[in-house]
Amino acid sequence: MAYISKDLYKDVYSFAQSEGISREDLNGTVTPDDLEHSSAFPSDQFFALHELADSKLQPGFSLRVGLATKIEDYGVLGLSWKTCSWAGEIFERCDRYFSILSDTYVFKIHKSEGFRKILLLREPYRKGVKLSNEASFAGIVSVIKKITEKEIIPYQVNFSHSIIHPLDLYRQAFQCEVNFDTQENALVYKNKDLETRTAKADRSINEYLLERVQEETEGIQLNTSKVVDDVEQLLKDALPSGIPSIAQISEYMGMSNRTLTRRLSEAGVTFRDLIKRTQEEVSINLLKNTSRNIAEIAFETGFSEQSAFNRAFKRWTGLSPVEFRKR
Repeated sequence: MAYISKDLYKDVYSFAQSEGISREDLNGTVTPDDLEHSSAFPSDQFFALHELADSKLQPGFSLRVGLATKIEDYGVLGLSWKTCSWAGEIFERCDRYFSILSDTYVFKIHKSEGFRKILLLREPYRKGVKLSNEASFAGIVSVIKKITEKEIIPYQVNFSHSIIHPLDLYRQAFQCEVNFDTQENALVYKNKDLETRTAKADRSINEYLLERVQEETEGIQLNTSKVVDDVEQLLKDALPSGIPSIAQISEYMGMSNRTLTRRLSEAGVTFRDLIKRTQEEVSINLLKNTSRNIAEIAFETGFSEQSAFNRAFKRWTGLSPVEFRKR
């Protein structure tokens, strides 16, 4: 049985209420209070809610709720998007996330010259799935705009189902060509748009580059502990995409690989030391202070498989993640 995040369900439920759906119409549906002690629940109930809202409210509910969905409503995956370095990295993280937490990919990425196609692999076996697919694409379009703080729009949107709402509503939501009855659910972006730096990355990189300018113009070298702290923060942000290379981190900091290696050596650590230390620190914090499952923590700490994370954690602490959490 497929499951859905309770946060996404709550978001759709609350949005339907804000648009005026009556209490009588919502009778018999799962309420947010019912989900108080759940992390997920059967997705068919989520699809049923989409169908109910679509039948009772103005056309285009699925598009409106998708555009209004907050990044936090996507759970751990959504929180990881906030630390992406470039727009298209959200899809790389989707790919990693679902490969660790699911036997089947929900998203698959096809790269070609000039374009990137994001496939949503969810068969529209009922109307609620079709509506949810529309909301998912609208949500992604909104997320990319939010994390870049730029009006980046898709090149093309394709749905495998027939048109549900008036065409103008789709054009207004996506601001591009929208096609129906296609062979796949696909969101197509120009590569150059997905290579746009996120707003957070822009601010961070500018800060690191200003530090380099200060060092060169004033002849004052930053304290080695400050460099180590900067690297550790960059590692924390990057780990949900997998373990970054020293080349990637040194580029962000405005240094050559050799210079960064030397600066870390002056602090008595290596780049590999910091990766291990950061992974251990993040995983311990998440196990102690959150209810995230082990697979989600493996994703957030850069591992490609939960089993690899389990082995590494036992090397670090002498305990498995489950044993550590129980203690």
